Amino acid sequence: MPGNYAEVTSLCGRIANGYTEGMTADVPPGLTEDPDLGDLFHAAFRGLRRRWTHELAPFELTPHQWRALNTLARGCGPCPPEVRGAGGGPEAGLRLKALADLLRIAPRSATEVIDQLETKELVERAPDPLDRRAVLVRLTADGQELRSRIHQSRRRQSTEYFGRLDSGERDELARLLGVLAGDEPVAQHR
Repeated sequence: MPGNYAEVTSLCGRIANGYTEGMTADVPPGLTEDPDLGDLFHAAFRGLRRRWTHELAPFELTPHQWRALNTLARGCGPCPPEVRGAGGGPEAGLRLKALADLLRIAPRSATEVIDQLETKELVERAPDPLDRRAVLVRLTADGQELRSRIHQSRRRQSTEYFGRLDSGERDELARLLGVLAGDEPVAQHR
């Protein structure tokens, strides 16, 4: 398991190099011989993001549309009723402003994404039973089914992507990312 800066840098470099075809060096192109962890992390994430974007193409979804679908499927956790529908679960839906906040985008941008998903019949708008002035957005049955298929596909892609690391390295990476994200301890990633 990585225990010092050089080992962590090497681990990040191995991840980043995974999506640069034909590379033999430990340093991704455009980075110095002694790369910064932030640069390595960004390079690794770009590779993973490119892979996910390519994976979404057959489903005719953009990454923004996927994020909205996935966020609606998860709901907002223990959020107050004024941001979600009665019942509180993902099936109740979210107000557009709450969705925008969860996606960290402007409400106008969230409206555009939801309009696109509504055209594809993956989400629907419904009146909020707690406030007749408000509207909730929720997944349709087709949206739930598509989200499930994509979620499974992304898990397979992630398993493949991180498969070049041994189980101890994956566990250590999950632990380190959990620390950086401020999350509770994460489960084993084998």
